[in-house]
Amino acid sequence: MKVIVTRPRAQARPLVEALEALGADVVECPLIEIERISDEPVDAAGYDWLIVTSPNGADEIAQRGRNLPSIAAVGPGTAEALRAHGIEPAFVPRESSQDGLLREFPRPAGRVLFAAAEGTRRGPIDALGADFVPLYRTRLLTPQPPAGDVVVLASGSAARAYAGVGGAAPAVTIGPETSRVARGVGLDVAAEAATHDLDGLVAAVRDLMKSAA
Repeated sequence: MKVIVTRPRAQARPLVEALEALGADVVECPLIEIERISDEPVDAAGYDWLIVTSPNGADEIAQRGRNLPSIAAVGPGTAEALRAHGIEPAFVPRESSQDGLLREFPRPAGRVLFAAAEGTRRGPIDALGADFVPLYRTRLLTPQPPAGDVVVLASGSAARAYAGVGGAAPAVTIGPETSRVARGVGLDVAAEAATHDLDGLVAAVRDLMKSAA
């Protein structure tokens, strides 16, 4: 099975190696680029919660966060990225999406600081009455999409970028939020990771390979 990996090149190697270990023919096609937008400290003094929505956000908070309160991670991949920096999240929702986090978030929420990519959806922020700090920007790339049997999508941004360059392979997505975006831009979702992290993506591809054998 030929598998297209769309993660930024600097972050793709663990996924590529895991898929190659399954026997997949992997082709890399980075579709997004993460741009840092500041080195200024993110001071969370006075907040009850800091919500982090991605591994990239976790890396930024580890570098720039000050006076950190209780941390909420949007899913297991973000939680693991925080733990890699010695930060233990106090809350991870069962459903790995911003909507899932909003539904399951402890109430009363108190003062909340929402730390995410520039231009992130405002719905959960507004629903929690949270303040927002942009940590980085996601730039969509426009390569010629390679041929493949499936494409692995680890974010809604990657789904939008893949559809934008005319990609048409069935998608394996990291979770419900990415699946929602992928279907919204006209992609076919062949599988969704049961656990919303790298291991879940690899397991979903493995299951597809077995069913195609």
